[in-house]
Amino acid sequence: MAREYPIEKVRNIGIAAHIDAGKTTTTERILFYTGKKHKIGTVDEGTAEMDWMVQERERGVTITAAATTCFWQDHAIHLIDTPGHVDFTVEVERSLRVLDGAIALFCAVGGVEPQSETVWNQAERYNIPRIAFVNKMDRVGANFLRVLEMMQDRFGTNPVPLQIPIGEGRDFTGVVDLIAMKAIYWDDTDQGKTYEEKDVPSDIQESANTARESLVENVASEDDKLLEKYLEGIEISDQELIDGIRRATLKGSFIPVLCGSSLKNQGVQPLLNAVLNYLPSPIDVPPIEGEVSIPTNRKSSKKEETQQVDKAVRHADDTEPFSALAFKVASHDTVDKLVYCRVYSGTLKRGEVVYNVATEKRERVNRILQMHANKEETCDAAYAGDIVALVGMRSTKTGHTLSDLQHPLLLESIEFPPPVISVAIEPERASDTDDLEETLEKLMDEDPTFTVGIDKETGQRIISGMGELHLEILTDRMIREFGVNARVSKLQVAYRETISTTAKGRGTHIHKTDEEGIFGDVEVRVEPLEREEGFQFEDKTDETQIPRQFVHSIEKALEGAMGTGALMGYTLQDIKVTLIGGSTHPTDSSEIAYEAAAVSAFEKAVRQANPLLLEPIMQIHITVPDEHLGKVIGDLNARRAQINDTTTQDTANVINAIIPLAETFQYTTRLRSMTQGRGAFTLEFSHYDVAPSSVSGSV
Repeated sequence: MAREYPIEKVRNIGIAAHIDAGKTTTTERILFYTGKKHKIGTVDEGTAEMDWMVQERERGVTITAAATTCFWQDHAIHLIDTPGHVDFTVEVERSLRVLDGAIALFCAVGGVEPQSETVWNQAERYNIPRIAFVNKMDRVGANFLRVLEMMQDRFGTNPVPLQIPIGEGRDFTGVVDLIAMKAIYWDDTDQGKTYEEKDVPSDIQESANTARESLVENVASEDDKLLEKYLEGIEISDQELIDGIRRATLKGSFIPVLCGSSLKNQGVQPLLNAVLNYLPSPIDVPPIEGEVSIPTNRKSSKKEETQQVDKAVRHADDTEPFSALAFKVASHDTVDKLVYCRVYSGTLKRGEVVYNVATEKRERVNRILQMHANKEETCDAAYAGDIVALVGMRSTKTGHTLSDLQHPLLLESIEFPPPVISVAIEPERASDTDDLEETLEKLMDEDPTFTVGIDKETGQRIISGMGELHLEILTDRMIREFGVNARVSKLQVAYRETISTTAKGRGTHIHKTDEEGIFGDVEVRVEPLEREEGFQFEDKTDETQIPRQFVHSIEKALEGAMGTGALMGYTLQDIKVTLIGGSTHPTDSSEIAYEAAAVSAFEKAVRQANPLLLEPIMQIHITVPDEHLGKVIGDLNARRAQINDTTTQDTANVINAIIPLAETFQYTTRLRSMTQGRGAFTLEFSHYDVAPSSVSGSV
């Protein structure tokens, strides 16, 4: 079984950009022009092929990264269309981890928008070569040069146009190819399938010449031989330019920039040509490196376990030992789950057994699927460089390495940002509890930024994610996809209570029957402690007041009574209880009676000690661009925050502050709104402090 396309003619690419820049629209045109589909779908009508989820079609946004394979000029292109909304950044992160190249899409009107910066930085982290496509050149307000300037300012990169637009906004009619120095116009009658090359219009000839000269200069500066020809005035051929652009792109020296309007079917074919010409094949990227893994049952001694870890590399070669990274787990209608993998080396055949290095378990590959959004095609084998979905992988999760049984190699996993927003979730009926827990487990398998836990203070089941839309989509999937009825409610704040003054209380528990009696009489003093001191107990009685065998039981009962405050029933903290008196009975004194009397005395004392409500205070670190600093600080002040300091970090500011937890609900959405999506924050618990009366009255 030989591969259909030689590995040098394979491209693994993704399209990444800010929300609404036109990623899915561009992908639809790519599928149409490559013959993958015969009708162009639209996002607005909910007919886009890659937005296959019900929630995507209803909202008109991409939620999950969708993979497909198409063919252009004897090349196989494995393409992933990624979401643009910041709530689904995990989809971009794990896609970029396994891709060789990317198309960075920019809106000609909006330019470098907030999420553009996020995906650009993600691509930088993985050293992914990129080409840029300035979309929506037909929109009013389109400005090609402004987008180039924004790329330079925001990214510190060198964007080099390979095309310039012929007109902008309503006047946009085509592009000038600066390599061939020809104007390209698309035919409206056949949805842009055909296009023709003409001479460059005279009114932009000078601009085209200047741009061409800049292109040649940039390419020549990256190659000594070309630079020598350039300085000597010898003409550089078109093929030499293309080869030079490719070398510079793979090295990251500059970013080739193209332009067009995907919605108007203009500019997509040259973009496909650029993918083939300038983005890498699997053999053009450095070989993958990993740690040589020795299964636990083969480790002969502790000494061997502590030896230095050996490194090894795998080249994109079908003959090397098999290695692959699982980068996504997804539910499917007909099978238990799909595991999306990038094959880095070797060959995988259907029915083979592979080794999961992370779990140290063997997994049988029942089926190998070539995915097209939510549709699939069965394959007999997968080769180095392929992106496929595997069926039958029971214990494999996102970030796990699959390898040859005889040559285990652990690849670097994928790091994901921590969740930033939480809500409480409960089943509609008690009978739905098992189904809910099973569904939550499946969703956590699919999405590493989605977590589930139980709040020890409130007993609530808590789900956490990257934003309100993220959690809204997941709860909607629970109902529609998994048939689980769940109720989402606002997360409860784990308030506490304490006291502010010293007070005494006495409690008795005396019960007499014809057969027997029980007797307990206890007096205690309560006094406030410093914050975070918890509970302290001291005994100042003697045998004549409280028999010694009952003191320990009294202490345990008092500690248990800290679980319910006198103010609102929240857990008490930071109280010292001193046992100062009591009395005994020669025959009726009992452990149960003294425990009950101690709790009664404690409750009376606490009510007299001026109880207070405490609220959790969080440490918050906010990164915000200069232009939004004042607005964010004003909002923090309105949220009862105390700002400790503000530091400058490159072009951004970092605000360190403390803020009540109750004031942070929905802050993710608010911060994004104030900063055009460019602000970010982290939150961690700091301490408990006295809540103001306005809060006490509303809890």
